[in-house]
Amino acid sequence: MRGEDIIMMRQEELKRLHLIRKVIEKALTQIEAGNILSLSVRQIRRVTKRVLKEGDKGVIHKSRGRPSPNAIRTDTKNKALRLCKTKYEGFSPTLAAEKLFEINGINLSRETLRNWFKENDIPYQTRKKRPHRSWRERRHHFGAMEQVDGSHHDWFEDRGPKCVLMGYIDDANNNVFARFYDSEGTFPFMDSFKRYVRKYGLPQSVYLDRHPAYKVNNEPSIEDQLNNRDPESQVQRALGELGVEATFAYSPQAKGRIERLFRTFQDRLVKEMRLKGIKSVEEGNEFLNDYLPVYNKRFMVEALEKGDLHRPLPKHINLDKILCKKTERGLNNDSTIAHDKKLYHILDKVYAKKMMVEERIDGRMLITCKGKELKYRQITRRPVKAAPVKPRAFIASKAHKPSMDHPWKRAMYERYQHINSYSQREKGSQKEKEPLLVQA
Repeated sequence: MRGEDIIMMRQEELKRLHLIRKVIEKALTQIEAGNILSLSVRQIRRVTKRVLKEGDKGVIHKSRGRPSPNAIRTDTKNKALRLCKTKYEGFSPTLAAEKLFEINGINLSRETLRNWFKENDIPYQTRKKRPHRSWRERRHHFGAMEQVDGSHHDWFEDRGPKCVLMGYIDDANNNVFARFYDSEGTFPFMDSFKRYVRKYGLPQSVYLDRHPAYKVNNEPSIEDQLNNRDPESQVQRALGELGVEATFAYSPQAKGRIERLFRTFQDRLVKEMRLKGIKSVEEGNEFLNDYLPVYNKRFMVEALEKGDLHRPLPKHINLDKILCKKTERGLNNDSTIAHDKKLYHILDKVYAKKMMVEERIDGRMLITCKGKELKYRQITRRPVKAAPVKPRAFIASKAHKPSMDHPWKRAMYERYQHINSYSQREKGSQKEKEPLLVQA
């Protein structure tokens, strides 16, 4: 209708207007309208009076269309955005907010800047979302689990060769044991574990990564499948013989305690050795013997439960016999076995078909049969096999055909002549009997 204003209302305001009209018409009480609109009776009474005085627009909030008292001024926003596009180009919202306040005196929150960046398509570097890692509680006792790993780093900087630090850290109290080696593998682990056991005892379990020296990651062989067993590495076999459980991590984050230890050592330990001028593996191991007790005294934490779960090494167990590479080899008929592309002659009389080759940490090699050490010698020069004699090619001779007067053929030949002469006579007699045809 002409002369009337058009009032724009939201759906919620239209609902409120409808209920307020019901209150004015006495079709609904103020308490009932307040319960429906989740408003107090006092607020319903106030809105009713405003509708009676101003009409339908009385339900609209008085602040509609007015600028917010907390709104940031337009010139301030434009200045901040201009600085973010020029002087602070590439800054994240957090860093940009800090610099705007420190240098330009513009106080803005990082979320305000983040929204402005999105509205104006201002690019900035964002941190990659990290995957969720479930938290694992520490073990309660010292010796319950040792996290073990090797760290490849330039430990001696330019003063010596690159090497590997084999590190052990207890999961309960952060006790650290470490030693330098030329590389990471089966023998470095076995040697370090042997030294650890002699110092502390046998732990309940060790936590390792999936390095090929620790865990066989290949598919099981046909023999393993037939025997229904998983392939084992030399480390798994040795730990199993000692009764130590081996657990393998699927990611570096799973064994974060040893990873953080290496990050600390790559900073702190390197500087300590620089001051001492250490430049070789031997000097580094001597330094660790004095350094680790001081480090453990400072950085060890108290375990949740008292008590040491390390088991003492039984007297009847020979660590050198367990912590070694064991390989089963077949005995040939000439009392020799082949191992590592070399040939060995067994000097003792044995009747078994399988021998066990043990490669020790100190470099020695033993050949045993059912636990008994055997005498042997290496055959430096392999016997040369004689070339096989080629069989003489057989050439079939031409079949000999005897003549017709041969004694073996005489009877048959005479019979043949007799039959032949008879047939000739028969043909001659038939010609004589035939009438002569005279031409007329």
